Amino acid sequence: MTIRVVLAEDDYLVRKGIQRVLETAPDITIVAECGDGEELLAAVAETEPDVVLTDVRMPPSGTDEGIRVANLLRERHPDVGVIVLSQFAEPEYALALLDGGSEGRAYLLKERIHDRRRILGAVRDVATGGSAFDTEVVQTLVAARSAGDSPLQRLSPRERDVLAQVAEGKSNAAIAESLVLTKSAVEKHINSIFGKLGLAGAQDVSQRVKAALLFLDDAG
Repeated sequence: MTIRVVLAEDDYLVRKGIQRVLETAPDITIVAECGDGEELLAAVAETEPDVVLTDVRMPPSGTDEGIRVANLLRERHPDVGVIVLSQFAEPEYALALLDGGSEGRAYLLKERIHDRRRILGAVRDVATGGSAFDTEVVQTLVAARSAGDSPLQRLSPRERDVLAQVAEGKSNAAIAESLVLTKSAVEKHINSIFGKLGLAGAQDVSQRVKAALLFLDDAG
């Protein structure tokens, strides 16, 4: 299966840098390149891609164009995955991206564009309905939530580490490898986390990502 991608970035050099990374993958092809939000919506309608990879800030407003386009696509083209790239860890944008759920959505920092495995992995993840969120963004959300009077304070340091990994969309096996734990230990931590947070019952990774980040958003 070839993953068809529309690339939207108003900075020419950044766009070409991303293009070079994507072109190294035999299963990914760029079907259109855009420089603003209006061009992006038109390109999606014309090319019917599997994934949109877009800057968060583009003309005409230069504010949250990428987020607004992502949310419009959820209504008009619900099967299109969206990866939003941002220069900074901006939790409010990440959370706005999740208004309709985390399935097929990713939020990464622009500094990751040279991390070939990270970018290509995110494209493949969102193309199949998965999700990916930058570690720095997740840590910012966790820190904000921990600073308030919240159930997150009931979590142990290890549980907070696991929660951050869950919010990145990682599988239990990937979390176990990253934190040097057994898979069964990770499962116990996750059960404990969602029990303490009142979120028990989420059945898969994307549901857990959504639940974790929406819960963190309650910090205001």
